[in-house]
Amino acid sequence: MPRSMTAFERRETQGEWGRLSWELRSVNHRYLDVHPRLPDDLRQLDTAVRERIGKRLGRGKVECSLRFEAAAASTDVQLNWEYVDQLLAATRELNVRLHGAAPIPATDLLRLPGVLQEQGRDLEPVKEAALNLLDETLDGFVATREREGERLAAMIGERATQLQTLASDIRARMPEINQRVRRKLEQRLAELEQPADPHRLEQELIYIAQRMDVAEELDRLEAHVQEIQAVLQRQEPIGRRLDFLMQELNREANTLGSKSAALETTNTSVDMKVLIEQMREQIQNLE
Repeated sequence: MPRSMTAFERRETQGEWGRLSWELRSVNHRYLDVHPRLPDDLRQLDTAVRERIGKRLGRGKVECSLRFEAAAASTDVQLNWEYVDQLLAATRELNVRLHGAAPIPATDLLRLPGVLQEQGRDLEPVKEAALNLLDETLDGFVATREREGERLAAMIGERATQLQTLASDIRARMPEINQRVRRKLEQRLAELEQPADPHRLEQELIYIAQRMDVAEELDRLEAHVQEIQAVLQRQEPIGRRLDFLMQELNREANTLGSKSAALETTNTSVDMKVLIEQMREQIQNLE
């Protein structure tokens, strides 16, 4: 099923250790570009987070943010007395050099990193819960991308069908267009004072018919449309292949316009290019 590269999902959970929440959002990108934002205590999850996302997504710039609100610690706060004594000794030496500067308040000492000590928190349950929650968030995230991808695929398929209809219509009208061109050339030759050489006239008509022949372009265009319909049914990232097919379709539409000898063909070429551009814009959002 086609997937969009644009999506957002948020999930949270709570336990004895506190509260966790994941936010995933993605936008268009040529490749898969993952940007995890993790709390300092859970930085070790970076590799696991990238691996889990890489297994579920194919393309897109993905921003994934994890928030962790720890539950209040149940143990008493202790001072690192050895570190405090070292700080006080350094303070006394500094006071001597500064000729009796004002002493440092105890509250300022408490703000220094490493002065206060807490009993080590067991983060393993938090890490496990965070990864489980990431999997749940990815489930919703992928489902959102699939729903949006389904809508995009429907729009692309609809325009591909319209393109097929235009190609069939112009193919059916080509004999009539060729006859009109022949009659127009014969009328112009009839206005000449000198009668035209029938053999040379036939050669010119053959040359014009060959120059106006768009059968190969229509064949390739219809083949590309059939390939688009088939690709839309695949269960893999299809954006790049569809983007390539848009280039091929545009080439055939341009050739059809350059060979045009009638207003109908010119207008059809323009209509085709409008449909191709509309499909191309939607394809930029597909994984």
